[in-house]
Amino acid sequence: MPSSGRRVGLVLAAVLVVVLAVAVTVEAVTLSGRPAAGAPGSGTVRLIALNDLHGNLEPPSGSSGRVTDDAGAQVEAGGAAFVAAHVAALRAQAPASVVLSTGDNVGASPLASALFRDEPTVEVLERIGVAASAAGNHEFDEGITELRRLQRGGCHPADGCRFTPSYDGASFPILSANVTEGGKPALAASTVVEAGGARIGVIGATLSELPDLVSPDGIRGLEVGDEIAAVDAASRELTAQGVRAQVLLLHQGDEATGDGGPDACAIEPGGPGSRIAAAVSADVDAVFSAHTHQQYACSATDPAGNPRPFVQGLSFGRLLSVVDLALTGDGDVDRAATGTARNVVVTRDVAPDPAVADVVDRAVAQSRPLAERPVGTLAGPLLRAAAPSGLSPLGTVIADAQLAASRGDGAQLALTNPGGVRADLVPGAGGRVTYGQAYTVQPFGNILQTLTLTGAQLRAVLDQQFTVDDGPTVLQSSSNLRYTVVAGSRVGDISIGGVPVTDDGRYRVATNNFLSAGGDGFDTFTAGTELVGGPVDLDAFVAYLGANPGLAPPSTDRIVRR
Repeated sequence: MPSSGRRVGLVLAAVLVVVLAVAVTVEAVTLSGRPAAGAPGSGTVRLIALNDLHGNLEPPSGSSGRVTDDAGAQVEAGGAAFVAAHVAALRAQAPASVVLSTGDNVGASPLASALFRDEPTVEVLERIGVAASAAGNHEFDEGITELRRLQRGGCHPADGCRFTPSYDGASFPILSANVTEGGKPALAASTVVEAGGARIGVIGATLSELPDLVSPDGIRGLEVGDEIAAVDAASRELTAQGVRAQVLLLHQGDEATGDGGPDACAIEPGGPGSRIAAAVSADVDAVFSAHTHQQYACSATDPAGNPRPFVQGLSFGRLLSVVDLALTGDGDVDRAATGTARNVVVTRDVAPDPAVADVVDRAVAQSRPLAERPVGTLAGPLLRAAAPSGLSPLGTVIADAQLAASRGDGAQLALTNPGGVRADLVPGAGGRVTYGQAYTVQPFGNILQTLTLTGAQLRAVLDQQFTVDDGPTVLQSSSNLRYTVVAGSRVGDISIGGVPVTDDGRYRVATNNFLSAGGDGFDTFTAGTELVGGPVDLDAFVAYLGANPGLAPPSTDRIVRR
């Protein structure tokens, strides 16, 4: 899952609606992982979308750089230059093509993009030919002012223009129909693109849970409304303009069950993406989803009872989602002839696009001196995948680092959000770990804070792990915290350093500013008192690695389930 919080590098009031039941069907799609042979018909516009790139310009490594294809094989995938090459191949088959993004282009980015405020990623998306993008939650990590700078151009007020002498902004609009500022749209709700003489209305929507996913500074002055109502309003406006072919870029999605390849529709029932995809206006002809970093190619039944494609293509540029819209003579979409969506694997066995490769190479070269600085050594890989307890070796080390950095403020334990852990930490030769690797793991630049909770409040925080909307969300904890979970959802005995926690006791807890403000639904943190600020989480992590050479993966069995 994607993380929440801030990143150093970048970065309507609720409306009641009657939601029709979601109908998602499995569609049989054959695809080898490469663009299918043969171009679509002359009355067809091909839509090609990527989602959740997160500034991954270089091919992602480890499990983040692999895809399980339809045959069950593991395929190395991703890398911006390879994305561009596959987009070019898909466009060559269908001259009337439109390239789109479903958001989280930036934020939580590796150093090669983040060091330059994600300007290299914007340039890459332009070179790939992106015509419009939704605003994901991470587009708001640094606030609306920085998002508008990325859109409109201009040098960063603090850092200036570090990647190029000037920055002219994104050539494509960043859309969000349901984010407003002072009752007015904060961003454009939609845009109209032309391809092959056809007009395609593109609507963007940001998940309504945005306030739980970024720090308060990121959305200060903004209101986030219901996605369905906002999309319907945008759709009506497009229809009034005579735009009959409409697609939705929805930065929200479902969880996959893991029971299929890129073109399976193996998703958990009742997911938020499916609910929205079924409920928005029947004038919307296809829904591209995002946020959950999952792969699926589904069909959602609209309010008029007709199917429309509903698709998501993992993350980090490993898949491209493709929908061929069959158009009628009056510019509407023939749903029956359109068929289903498919996901194309961005394999690395093709020639990379040279223009995009040039941007990537420049960003990597300019960030290399900092990225390659050694910061510590490990006895073995630290992985972010959770054990049955819900803890991961890497999450525990990060919490231990935050505790160590906050001892001077009286911290007795540390808790951190798992979504803030972005990649495995795999050492190089001799166990060497670099700053660039550490940055990729902890890219948000959250500020550590130490606050006082009563034992009862600490228990309430831990209970919330199993009651938050998207739960269970097990907080990564320092090695000295142990507790039991009874019947799967209530916390029993708690101890810190072997000493039992009492309800009326007072405990100093180190966490980050995202959680302390109630992020990820953990609003009990906001009841904390005696709050003091500390260092940036990345700095604490780097310092801990340096102070603990040869660090071995810690135990993950400190949560006992009964």
